[in-house]
Amino acid sequence: MPPAAGRPAFWRTAGFRATLYQILVIAVLVGSVAWMTDTARRAMQQRGIASGFDFLWDRAGFAIGHAFFVFTPDNTYFWAFVVGLGNSLVVAAASLVTATVLGVLLGLARLSGNWLLARAAGLYVELFRNTPQLVQIVFWYALFTLLPGPRQAWSLFDHAFFSNRGLLLPWPDQAMVFGLALLLLVPGALLAWAFQRLADRRRRAGRPLPRAGLLAVALLLAPSIAGWIAAGAPTGWSVPALRGFNFAGGIALSPEFLALYLGLSFYIAAFIAEIVRAGILSVGRGQVEAAETIGLGRADLYRKIVFPQAMRVIVPPLAAQYISLVKNSSLGVAIGYPDLFSVTNTVLTLSGNTIEAIAIMALIYLTLALAIGGLADIVNRAVRIRER
Repeated sequence: MPPAAGRPAFWRTAGFRATLYQILVIAVLVGSVAWMTDTARRAMQQRGIASGFDFLWDRAGFAIGHAFFVFTPDNTYFWAFVVGLGNSLVVAAASLVTATVLGVLLGLARLSGNWLLARAAGLYVELFRNTPQLVQIVFWYALFTLLPGPRQAWSLFDHAFFSNRGLLLPWPDQAMVFGLALLLLVPGALLAWAFQRLADRRRRAGRPLPRAGLLAVALLLAPSIAGWIAAGAPTGWSVPALRGFNFAGGIALSPEFLALYLGLSFYIAAFIAEIVRAGILSVGRGQVEAAETIGLGRADLYRKIVFPQAMRVIVPPLAAQYISLVKNSSLGVAIGYPDLFSVTNTVLTLSGNTIEAIAIMALIYLTLALAIGGLADIVNRAVRIRER
């Protein structure tokens, strides 16, 4: 059937041409990748270089000095990647929380009317933001190595100890229960948030809930307490104590971990402080004055007026800093911290599967970055101001 009069055939439309061009571009890219992959495979075969991913199930044959998961030389290369990833995630997660809290406090301090506090926060930002992150990490590591030995360790109430072996802290005997309780804080936070919204609606309607703040805290902790009780309510703790030339018991955080943790936290906190400051300054002064006029308290002013509007400015660059923090955890290789990058170097050296090991590491970092970006996009959609 011929096309209707005055209406071009579908293959003559701009939409069809755009779709066709995209298909051609994708075909060229896929073909190029396939050609390069096949060429690399043939070249490695000619030179007797190992290829393929079967090596993942071979015996690793090396030890990992500091690991948050059990690893022995008899484990596989696959498990070595898992342990390296675990080390990276632990230091990245701890640094992310510390950098966020410290960055928010510094951002607020820079806007403070107290001259000394504002200048001190500004000095911190300029100092840590304008020195290389690797230099900061190496500085902290060198500082920890100069601490006294275990026998002369600095003691904190005879329960925590600081020496050139790292930081020794008390640790629950049943760490899995402790981890479960921490994990259950997430649903508790959701419950507390939902209750806070209900309390706000009732207050606006003139029917405030008594002791709403205490109830919100109770809902936050309720799932964790319930999980702890269901697991038998364990209360035993392992406290570090000097045994011979070293400490036994508790949990040990190595100098490498601490140096990387502080280097990542303090450096990224300086950038977060400026992001928070810019986000708060983006809120119109008139809205703040209007809230003060109706008698809104300082805490409610920031919680209900300033931060909800500032978040639309804060979230995108904040996500970029989070991604940068996760990727920069690979700088731990400079001080011997066995993160994903360091473990990958060992794996590719012993296995000979250089391309595959690097590809696995790159894919893991890419997945982490995309996951953070995706979560940030969800938050950004939730806090954006919708036009009517």
